[in-house]
Amino acid sequence: MLVLVVDSSTPAVIAALAQVTAAGVEVRAQRCAVDARAHGELLAPQVDAVLADVGVRPSALGAIVAGLGPGPFTGLRVGLVTAATMGQALGVPTYGVCSLDAVGFPAAAGEPVLAATDARRREIYWAVYDGAGQRVVGPEVSAPAVAAARARDLAVVAAVGDGAHRYAATLELPVADEPRYPMPVALARLAAARIAAGAPDEPLTPLYLRRPDAVAAAGRKSVLP
Repeated sequence: MLVLVVDSSTPAVIAALAQVTAAGVEVRAQRCAVDARAHGELLAPQVDAVLADVGVRPSALGAIVAGLGPGPFTGLRVGLVTAATMGQALGVPTYGVCSLDAVGFPAAAGEPVLAATDARRREIYWAVYDGAGQRVVGPEVSAPAVAAARARDLAVVAAVGDGAHRYAATLELPVADEPRYPMPVALARLAAARIAAGAPDEPLTPLYLRRPDAVAAAGRKSVLP
């Protein structure tokens, strides 16, 4: 089955086409552009590009996989709205995967690892994975020092992800060069069992972890003395 994979939870805007079979997952085309301010402008053209690379039309898709975050409100919703809209228009199921899992899962190598992405406000989104790549803590959002203390408690030996690079001095852990952002092949693999089983369509519920910066006013203030 040909599957579209999208993620916009980080500054990396990602689109890929993956072939999911009984033998495994193969990424046939992918695009990744790093620009924290252009998710809306970049994602749709990248979806068109990966379809063109493989020489197929959207009607060839059998499912769509989307990274659920955690991530900043504005960027994250671009990928989720795109995936949900395409799934509804094409009549194909959509499946969600925690985006941090697509960073921590491929980085696991027998020992616990911390995966972190930038949450802005001097904070990180983070989770801890055991040696088999299973998430054991998180996802959470906090100051890097809080994540560092929890990582020490869990005997984490390395960190990975853009947030880990940004706050390496605070985390005090060796930081792997890659993956820096969610890997399309990991997103597809983490959804592969559901895809192969023909699992029902899933609501793509975003993992915001905190309230958006912009909120509606609580009410009007009186101007009378």
